[in-house]
Amino acid sequence: MRIASYNVENLFTRARALNLDTWAEGRPILERYAELNTLFEEAVYTDQIKARILDGLKFLGIDKKNDGKFVILRENRGQLAQYSALKGTRIVAGGRSDWVGWLELKTELINETATRNTAQVVRDVDADIVGVIECEDRRALMQFSTKLLPSVGAEPYDQVMLIDGNDDRGIDVGLMAKRGHKIGWMRSHVDDTDDRGMRVFSRDCPEFSVWTPTGEVVWLLVNHFKSKGYGAKDSSDARRWRQAEQVRQIYERLGKEGARYIAVMGDLNDTPGSEALAPLLKEGQLKDISEHPRFVADNHPGTYQNGSERDKIDYILLSPALFEKMQQGGVWRRGVWGNRKTPAWEVYPEMKSSYHAASDHAALWCDVAV
Repeated sequence: MRIASYNVENLFTRARALNLDTWAEGRPILERYAELNTLFEEAVYTDQIKARILDGLKFLGIDKKNDGKFVILRENRGQLAQYSALKGTRIVAGGRSDWVGWLELKTELINETATRNTAQVVRDVDADIVGVIECEDRRALMQFSTKLLPSVGAEPYDQVMLIDGNDDRGIDVGLMAKRGHKIGWMRSHVDDTDDRGMRVFSRDCPEFSVWTPTGEVVWLLVNHFKSKGYGAKDSSDARRWRQAEQVRQIYERLGKEGARYIAVMGDLNDTPGSEALAPLLKEGQLKDISEHPRFVADNHPGTYQNGSERDKIDYILLSPALFEKMQQGGVWRRGVWGNRKTPAWEVYPEMKSSYHAASDHAALWCDVAV
């Protein structure tokens, strides 16, 4: 049984602010977007809050019209702001109860070559089970499986499952299964809360049970932790730590319920030595496939962009019983360009620049004898 984890960075459409040449360009847009949607929920808009909202609207280019380059301001009932040539733009809502609306990120199509290269990565890894990170929705994943994979000579997946998560940018996590591997029991954790009543997971940590052709059951926990991309470092680190701790608790609960074969996979957005991932990598029983003696290394320890040590943010972590069953594993980079002028490894011939990259993330895989 081959298990893979792959951050596809969307398949067909992606938020325009996420699809710029560099993360640094999109970061301030996403920060203001998140801040404004938070401020909108305030019961009373003080003068200070109104000034901050107005500043954010101007920054995003929607202070005079609701439709900007990167976002749309939805005003379904009531009105947040008014513009006039004489008085300029002013916030007229006194608080959340005065209007119904929100900011929505605008999306755009991903170029066809990049999507085809994503399909080639999935074809070449040829996994029985793929944990998919940053996918728009189940419909997109189904279309990718049934339309794109056959176009590159790959076998479609028999089962595709994706549960909408907590991120409104369309970057959810899901699972694909084929060759007699059947998705069984599922449990979402989108509504798990911490001791402050805040939702723990940025997206979700769905539990998927997969029945193998041999009759064994393997549990997959697919994750995408809080990014380092925006927000204060301390709060981002703390949230990833809470997410790692929650995943460890889910893993331990599964073990108490009798599960032996468990894999935690996905984009955890931090390095192995980080304190944020300590609950999973230092304190628990889970083992990183890259530490297995039969893992095929390629002189690039990272999984993201240029493959440096600081770029190791994608993982497949196995329970001890599953780690003992591991036969081999590796990283598939041919769909990654990196942020250099030329990539440091062989890429698909269709990739002429970073614009054609399947993803900034390499795919991880491992074979287990279950």
